[in-house]
Amino acid sequence: MEKMPFRESLAIEQYAMTTSTKASIVCSDWKKGLPVLAAKNVTLRELRLSDAASLLTMLTTEEVARFISPPPTTVEGFERFIVWAHAERQAGRYACFAVVPAGSDTAIGIFQVRELEHGFASGEWGFAMGSSYWGTGIFPEGSQLILDFAFEQIGVHRLEARAAVRNGRGNGALRKVGAVCEGVMRKSFLRHGEYLDQNLWSILAEDWKVLRRKEAVTIN
Repeated sequence: MEKMPFRESLAIEQYAMTTSTKASIVCSDWKKGLPVLAAKNVTLRELRLSDAASLLTMLTTEEVARFISPPPTTVEGFERFIVWAHAERQAGRYACFAVVPAGSDTAIGIFQVRELEHGFASGEWGFAMGSSYWGTGIFPEGSQLILDFAFEQIGVHRLEARAAVRNGRGNGALRKVGAVCEGVMRKSFLRHGEYLDQNLWSILAEDWKVLRRKEAVTIN
């Protein structure tokens, strides 16, 4: 999702009330704590306040930030975002995972899913990752984990994504995971004073199940 639902001005009070840096909670109810999702090259886990510094480094470079809503510009700003993300998860509206390479505990990006329709019948997902990790295989593994989570644990029926038409890498990544481009949303994303066209992508739960069955057959 290129338009971040986070608004820093709304998170200041939540941040002021939170001083804990507790580790991730593994829980069957994702609203109480996000599960730890793991593949060969990547782990997705709950965001921690201690992730703020690495996320600032990874997500504020021009090549990463040019097609997303402006990220926070300070460690404190990312800490407020993390507190806000926890509160939205507890409310059942949003889930945001830290992307952690295998063998490390440092967050190098995020995967996120937010509610579009009450009860998560439809949702939107997005991702951002430090450019030094592009092309390493972390994205395809992480996207499979987050899509499994969205369809199987949250119970989303339709999952959307938006990517600026100019964002060739982002559109290519969505195509590779099986998303279908439904059309162009004209001048729908304001970035640096310019309105950009976006492609609207979708994956349905039934489509994802078919893709996963095909993958299982191929592996076997």
